[in-house]
Amino acid sequence: MSENITRIYLDDREIILIGTAHVSKQSAEEVKEIILKEKPDSVCVELDQQRYQAIVDGSKWKDMDIFKVIKEKKATFLLINLVISSFQKRIAKQFNIKAGQEMIQGIESAKEIGANLVLADRSIQITFSRIWHGIGLKGKAQLMLQIFLSIFNDDTISEEELEKLKSQDMLNSMLNDFTEAFPKLKIPLIDERDQYLAQKIKEAPGNKVVAVLGAAHVPGIKEEIKRENDLAALSKAPKRSKLPKIIGWSIPILILSIIAYTFYVNRSAGIDQTMSWVLWNGISSAIGAAVSLGHPFTIITAFVIAPISSLNPLLAAGWFAGIVEAYFRRPSVADFEQLSEDVYTLKGFWKNKVTRILLVVALTNLGSSIGTFIGGADVVRLFIKQIMG
Repeated sequence: MSENITRIYLDDREIILIGTAHVSKQSAEEVKEIILKEKPDSVCVELDQQRYQAIVDGSKWKDMDIFKVIKEKKATFLLINLVISSFQKRIAKQFNIKAGQEMIQGIESAKEIGANLVLADRSIQITFSRIWHGIGLKGKAQLMLQIFLSIFNDDTISEEELEKLKSQDMLNSMLNDFTEAFPKLKIPLIDERDQYLAQKIKEAPGNKVVAVLGAAHVPGIKEEIKRENDLAALSKAPKRSKLPKIIGWSIPILILSIIAYTFYVNRSAGIDQTMSWVLWNGISSAIGAAVSLGHPFTIITAFVIAPISSLNPLLAAGWFAGIVEAYFRRPSVADFEQLSEDVYTLKGFWKNKVTRILLVVALTNLGSSIGTFIGGADVVRLFIKQIMG
């Protein structure tokens, strides 16, 4: 029996865990072999409804309304999803298989033998929101940096190295390193999903259950399956703290108050503060749009809107820039069809009109945030200079 197979016995039930590498041809073949041989009552796959739908509905990109994505503030979330999947897809392409082929095989084999198919993973949106909520400002910056840098990663690995990633000893070692480097990220990404997956597997109907899982989850599930876990609690989106909202409104009120007071005391100094705020915000935001290779009108929009949107937490320069970009360079059906191929490469992210719009939104907002910080600091500096005489 392969070392990637773990058998667990609970009372009169048998649960078979298949630890896979998500881009391994051998993993997909192993999934097929085990399901056909064991003929379980249920097959659990490490997918939620959203990712399952993405697999069974290959035309989903064609139906995406890019304007709706921007208006619903999902552009950055979608971009992060695409970036995260791009590394996996690059490796999968290297071995001439589909990313997630083992999950596809699990779905197909379950249908072939007439087994119940159980989507055992937690919603990716809940997982991401719990990650985002729990890692703090520094953690958010580190995570975004790692995700962005992964676009530039074109490393290749051998299939032997890929298969080694599934050995439990190496896996435990990797998880320990991961915990030390980024402990707060491991809780929602690995630990909580271990609990969720274990409970869903345990609740799957029938006396024999096969679960197709990323190998990283197998050690945790072996422990969690002995316990009862509350799926409702694990599925709750975290409560939003009021602090960011308070800070979000306090900064513009403070900036406007300082500028207004300075205008009252010294009109010339007030004009200097206003120009500093406008230029830092406008230029930083415009640079973000330009780096995204946005349309000239997109760059102008970013420059004009950023100084205003930075004073209102309900607005974001990236949304306006993204809508302008989508208006002047509306993605064609071909862009949506080509999206799954273009995310393989750095060039593709900038070439495809869909991902370019998402980059415009994200990088314009990033530039606006940087401009707010620098411009706000300069406004305060000029204020202190004024009152110090």
